[in-house]
Amino acid sequence: MASFKERRRSLSISSSITYFCKGSIYIAVGLAVILTSGRVDSKTEAAVLSSLSYSNLEYDTAMNWDYSVDLNEDFRVYWTIVNQDITFEIQVRTLGYVGFGFSKDGNQIGADMAVGWVDAGHTFFQDRYVDELGSAEPLVDPSQDYSLMKGYENSTHTVLRFRRKLNTCDNQHDIAITNNTMRVMFMYHDEDPSRGSSTPSALPNPLESWRPYRSVLLLQKPLTVLPRYEPSARILELRNQDVELPYGDDSQFWCTMFKLDKLDRKYHIIKYEPIFDSSWSYHYLQHITLYECQGNNIQLEEMSRGGGQLCMGAHSLQLGCNAIVASWTRGSEGFVFPAEAGYPLESKHNKYYLMETHYNNLNAEFEPYQSHRMTDSSGLKIVFTQDLRPHDAGVLSVGMDPNWRHIIPPGQERVISQGHCMEDCTGSAFSQEGINIFAVMMRTHQIGREVKLRQIRQNEELVPIAHDSNIDPNYQDFRRLSHPVRSMPGDRLVAECIYDSSSRKAITLGGLTMKEESCTVLTLYYPRQKSLTTCHSLPSLPTVLHSLGIEQLAMTSNPVVIASPPELAGMTLETRLLSYDWEHQFDKFQEATLRGSFKPICSGAHNEHLPISEHLIGYNKNISKTYREPRRCKPKRLFVTETIPQLELPVLRDLETNHLSEASVRSSRSSFIETLALSGSEASSCRLCATWLSIYITSLMYLAIVWLAR
Repeated sequence: MASFKERRRSLSISSSITYFCKGSIYIAVGLAVILTSGRVDSKTEAAVLSSLSYSNLEYDTAMNWDYSVDLNEDFRVYWTIVNQDITFEIQVRTLGYVGFGFSKDGNQIGADMAVGWVDAGHTFFQDRYVDELGSAEPLVDPSQDYSLMKGYENSTHTVLRFRRKLNTCDNQHDIAITNNTMRVMFMYHDEDPSRGSSTPSALPNPLESWRPYRSVLLLQKPLTVLPRYEPSARILELRNQDVELPYGDDSQFWCTMFKLDKLDRKYHIIKYEPIFDSSWSYHYLQHITLYECQGNNIQLEEMSRGGGQLCMGAHSLQLGCNAIVASWTRGSEGFVFPAEAGYPLESKHNKYYLMETHYNNLNAEFEPYQSHRMTDSSGLKIVFTQDLRPHDAGVLSVGMDPNWRHIIPPGQERVISQGHCMEDCTGSAFSQEGINIFAVMMRTHQIGREVKLRQIRQNEELVPIAHDSNIDPNYQDFRRLSHPVRSMPGDRLVAECIYDSSSRKAITLGGLTMKEESCTVLTLYYPRQKSLTTCHSLPSLPTVLHSLGIEQLAMTSNPVVIASPPELAGMTLETRLLSYDWEHQFDKFQEATLRGSFKPICSGAHNEHLPISEHLIGYNKNISKTYREPRRCKPKRLFVTETIPQLELPVLRDLETNHLSEASVRSSRSSFIETLALSGSEASSCRLCATWLSIYITSLMYLAIVWLAR
């Protein structure tokens, strides 16, 4: 009679063999079905995969979000960045499908979208794109580069959390997330697709689900929220008083003087934001800029007692108000200073502040609704504190001076203009330690497409301080740099702007109005200095004449006419500008303006010119070492099915305020199952077969080891 241990060992071996055989049969049958069927439809594939346990994918998905934005009243987006991965969470007030993604220009054509929905406890999620025909229904991307992390819905909202690479290297259907102004596309509907749908036109009424795009800076340094425990913070509202708004698309500048003589000590501005007087104000407001005025002359006092006046910019008043304190542009929500700096307020030194407001209605559809003359009392809300930061902040303007010599030819896709801040000016004004630039605002008007702030030290071009190759004229905000950039005395700063004038039939000149153009980069920096607040340049008159093929002007004539060459003699400069053959002579014009001389314009807080720049003539530098953008993409492609090993990324504490609604959750987390089930491509089927085969072989090896060990 066998002993008890022998019987137990026999039973264990028998049980192992039984489990081994059953497991092998189940796996073999599943593998055989897939291999014999080749491709499986999404419903069958989902059913097969849903039977597997992915308990190892259930991990703490709480996140501590660095950024958030409300795209509209129903659609909130959170995101955070870890290395080259960006994680989004969208919370949408709907129980139907939702979509989120990007477009190069705000149009649907070429949009890169992530689309998902929750149905009967399952989350469905797909990487999609809009084809070149602009179809309302985004198509499924053959390369699934978005990775679903979490999905559920409650009684009012659908929530999806997903991750992707900043640059997926899918140049065919994906859009890289960069420092550029990103056009965020979003869509949502109150219905889900039918169960298991993955075929084209599966989304109910996709044309109705699209919403207007929003421009967002996704990669700037996270916003520093003002600490709630700062009891010394005070608020100052600076408002215009019933300014009559212009008709049509005319530009109007309004200047209002404020006297701040009750500040008993030095303060730091730590935040400012716009104040909109009414819903229609936003249609007209383009810029609001607050200037610090130097001195205590009678003109400043008299203007502070009035309600403001028409002006052509603050500089037109010749009041010594040339130091920018705060600047708001259309699309911005204001600015919060970093913990290391604040803008100084001190009545002992400066009592008067001039607020310049630029009104211009660019929305042609809004004008007919005017039944009477409208007025506006918008302005700025300033938050300041007596708890001083380590450094005083200042603003330095770099770019092209607004003048007719800044010429942008018509009918061109790429026109380059450059505004130089000469090394002579920075060398004269900056301290030996230099300045630390921590935020920039890049400004053009309507046809600007790209802006770069270049930094040249001796003959070497350094990494650009800021660069946006996809700017939006309706969203030009201060952007926080990832870390302060030091500019040393003797550095040259170059604001380089690229315009697309292909839609225009006539030339565009530089100026202040929206019909004219601008090329300006405002830099926020510390420590503050007052010697240099404006560092601009302007093409010299010889450069302008040479670029237009003019050799000499007859200066004694009125109006001034061209003296030579003979074929242009007697023609006015205006006539030459209008009759120039821009189509065939543009390259010569562009080369002449970039290689020609320019006049530096360097001035300080009192609007006085630096003595060193009075007779200075500038030229483009001969750069021996240029900066080249590094290549970001690697040859290896990443698919969603390859992302399971990446789940060890840091998981941070969730915020209680993350969710729009706190209603009970109706479905739990999902995994990558639905993503795989909805891909519907040959590549997906092949990867699925390979996955089953690897599971089968691994299972056989594991059971064999267990059996031998016993």
